Amino acid sequence: MSVIWNPWHGCTKISSGCRHCYMYRRDAEFGKDSSIVTKTSSFRAPVMRNRRGEYRMQPEDGLVYTCFTSDFFHPDADEWRREAWAMMRERSDLTFYFITKRPERFYTSLPEDWGQGWDNIRICCTCENQYEADRRLPLFLSLPVRHKSVIVEPMLENVSLSRFFRDYPGQIEEVTCGGESGPDARLCDYVWVMRLMLECVQYSVPFHFMQTGTNFRKGGHLYFIKDHRDQISQAAKARIDYQPMEPVQTVK
Repeated sequence: MSVIWNPWHGCTKISSGCRHCYMYRRDAEFGKDSSIVTKTSSFRAPVMRNRRGEYRMQPEDGLVYTCFTSDFFHPDADEWRREAWAMMRERSDLTFYFITKRPERFYTSLPEDWGQGWDNIRICCTCENQYEADRRLPLFLSLPVRHKSVIVEPMLENVSLSRFFRDYPGQIEEVTCGGESGPDARLCDYVWVMRLMLECVQYSVPFHFMQTGTNFRKGGHLYFIKDHRDQISQAAKARIDYQPMEPVQTVK
């Protein structure tokens, strides 16, 4: 189970992984400009209460997927981020999960009581190719965040994370990867997925293959998988997700 909380909407493309962003594609259908970042009507959703005075969001609802139509650290949201942090502090009973391409902006508007991080915050850094992995991850993995994960999506080439597993032991709690969706999706090769999975096995890091993407190559054959639900189900059928017998020991 999970819930979605998008305190603001809109983003700016900053790297090759953004080229065919699903949010831009969806907004275009309604004539919206995705590059304009706006505060949403659900901004205060985590602290909204029902008529009985109870929070509407409850821990049993699952993870709170946060800011999935923007980047939590987007500069245009700087004026709202302190209030967003305050709501997450108030709702320490909920677990908030968000993905970023901007780890260099982590300290902007950071709460004064952050310390080494809050236990109810999970931050995932995305890197679509080796260049972005090498550029973003050294900074991201040095941040004072208790729960860090990495997502290689859209996976545009073979990406090796071995050196980060070695240099930052215990910092990466999970690795996820997946291909690109949409009519202009770029190729994802199963060989790349398997290589990344084997690295995770070698270093006992949990691994999840999320989706094949639209254009997928496996065993020398090219597959066009249009339906996003099929992309997810085909990835699951590969049965290559990995969970170590012993959980990753996060460095505190």
